[in-house]
Amino acid sequence: MPEVLIGVDLGGTRIRAARLDKALNILQREDTLTLAHEGLQPTIERIKALIHKVMPEDKSDLLGIGVSAPGPLNPLTGVVVAPPNLPGWHEVPLAQILRDEFDAPIYVGNDANVAALAEVTRGAAQGYRHVIFITVSTGVGSGVIYDGRLLLGKVGLGGEAGHMIMVADGGQVSTLELQAAGPALARRARAALEDGATSIMTDMVGGDLGLLDASIIGRAAADGDELAQQIVDHSAFFVGLGIVSLLHLFNPEVIVIGGGVSKFGDGWYEKINATVQKHALDDSYWRDLKIVPAGLAGAVSIIGAAALVLTQGGQADVTQVAATLDLYD
Repeated sequence: MPEVLIGVDLGGTRIRAARLDKALNILQREDTLTLAHEGLQPTIERIKALIHKVMPEDKSDLLGIGVSAPGPLNPLTGVVVAPPNLPGWHEVPLAQILRDEFDAPIYVGNDANVAALAEVTRGAAQGYRHVIFITVSTGVGSGVIYDGRLLLGKVGLGGEAGHMIMVADGGQVSTLELQAAGPALARRARAALEDGATSIMTDMVGGDLGLLDASIIGRAAADGDELAQQIVDHSAFFVGLGIVSLLHLFNPEVIVIGGGVSKFGDGWYEKINATVQKHALDDSYWRDLKIVPAGLAGAVSIIGAAALVLTQGGQADVTQVAATLDLYD
């Protein structure tokens, strides 16, 4: 009986691959630079080489290979459509390419969906059937687990909370990502400083405002900087509004938040909760709701990619799969 899984994390900077057991424990892990600028085919060859490194000696032990990849992509066909951080990738049939190479079941999922599977199987959302995972980092991504199954939509493009339309300053049409993600916060900080605002952030970057990023903003806010705190609160407010819309649409039990911006600290979460409670239609939407930090760190994409195999791409009931994992420990 097949006893091992392979999880692959295809990122814009690094490619990671691991062999895992059926309880999603990592047995061997390898990684390499993506070097995406070299083009499609060299990147494909690096993916294949890493998978070969973690392949079990007896290939009959392999249950399948799951791949976490940047979207947009179609998880139903395994075609990567046009990821912005992988130049030259357009309508790439990644699942079929790997199937031809390894003669094994292959599942491909977008990175936020994969992270949602990981958090339900081994992270902060274990035991829940209605879960929304949000990552607030360079962008805002999300994955929705609805009644135990990954919500994908007609061609796998559903659940993109980061691109929910919102109205921002002065009636401007914007999105959650354009208001709350790291680069948006850095732009807001730079604009304020260029307009004459004072802040310790200027000294923290040695006067080079091009070095401003979310981590600098978070550190400055923790040190009591007023401008930085305003920007942190701005992010939390819009994340909170986004969550309100998600509550009204999906009525989840738990919201799990990951990504670099989510490390702004307790005050960020308090502002999110206050926004949710103020703007939700009724307190029944949030009374028993949990909004919690992600439970998995650097291994989330690898664990989630392997969980793609166990859940047949998220179509099987992930909570039932999670309930069986301890049997294999």
